[in-house]
Amino acid sequence: MEAAEACAAASPNPGLGLCGTWMVIRGETKLLAARYKEPSQDDFFVYDCTTAGKKPQENKGEDGKSAGKSSDTILACAFSSSGTYVAITDDRKRLILFCTKPSWECLSVRLVTRRCTSLIITTKEDKILVADKSGDVYSYSIAEPEKTGTIELGHLSLLLDVRLSIQGLGCTLFPHLTAPGHPHALSPDDQYILTGDRDEKIRVSLTRAPHNIVSFCLGHREFVSRIFVIPNYPDLLLSASGKYAVSRTTYCCEGNYIAILYDCIPTVSIFQLEADAQKLLCKQHISLNHQGWDIAFEETGGLWILQEDKQTPLLLYQPVDGQWQSVIEDKRLIKMSKYLHDNWTVFEGCVGKGSCYQNLYKTSFDNMAIYLQKKEDRLQQQKNKRKELQHESNGQTKKVKTEGPSL
Repeated sequence: MEAAEACAAASPNPGLGLCGTWMVIRGETKLLAARYKEPSQDDFFVYDCTTAGKKPQENKGEDGKSAGKSSDTILACAFSSSGTYVAITDDRKRLILFCTKPSWECLSVRLVTRRCTSLIITTKEDKILVADKSGDVYSYSIAEPEKTGTIELGHLSLLLDVRLSIQGLGCTLFPHLTAPGHPHALSPDDQYILTGDRDEKIRVSLTRAPHNIVSFCLGHREFVSRIFVIPNYPDLLLSASGKYAVSRTTYCCEGNYIAILYDCIPTVSIFQLEADAQKLLCKQHISLNHQGWDIAFEETGGLWILQEDKQTPLLLYQPVDGQWQSVIEDKRLIKMSKYLHDNWTVFEGCVGKGSCYQNLYKTSFDNMAIYLQKKEDRLQQQKNKRKELQHESNGQTKKVKTEGPSL
């Protein structure tokens, strides 16, 4: 699995990523990392966002009261392609950068302009691209970890994802899903930046001149929940949206397998890409007993699943004759499952949270029906008022005649 694709989506749900020999788990406010490939080595790293510095001043409204309550919840996480750098952002508008080699170290804590929805690190590992809720994308230097961000581009809608692409994109479809999208992306050579938003659009822009829009990928009828550029075929883009919202996507270069995890549906689907035909062949559906949080492919094809269950937080499936079968007696699985079980408190605020996209669906209003009803009410009021005035006028006329001049 490519390190850069792990944990790249912005979601309050916990995340799972494989970064070289490290397995990285994102809880509600904590980042956990352990060397999962070495069962005998107890080498763990824990970072707690509640202890991070540079907390922004609380926003206040015109009445002087708090305009909104912030938390230390981790909103997004991204790895560099080599696994050397890891970046996270939280609900307090902080961008936190780590270096993993030779050992884990926090390099900087910077404040961003608005709460972020997606992160990605460039292939050159010189910048972090941050997409936020206002529709803007900012870049932050890695070489200068204290430098403030620079705005790169903007949308008129909420950004949900960002990616990079190497060249102009073709489009392929998930079976039963609508056409292209993953809200924020970069190409392997950082030539293009891809952004997807709530208004069903995917924009392809030049990285060196983001104001130059190369093309749009249209076809979605709902918000774009996921954009994914295929590493082996960087001219192809996979995407999902709306009621088929995809929570996570992971790719295995060996065999061109793609696994997807649906939002609020305890199922993992595995597809095989036919690049020439631009088709995805459904190979297997894995039903889960609990809600899935995240998925990650190993380079050898092993599929890790993080799920909402304290007793079995991790599942491991290995490919056998073209089908993925559950593995139980695996030393790595036993080690990491025990580690997560013992540290389950990091997930307690995430259990039972429900859909991550619930508030993104747009509601249609029949404005014409409301207008006609108001017009009818207004005309009826005017009619009633005229009747009342006419009745009063008739009453006054009768009174004048009755009280005529006496002789």
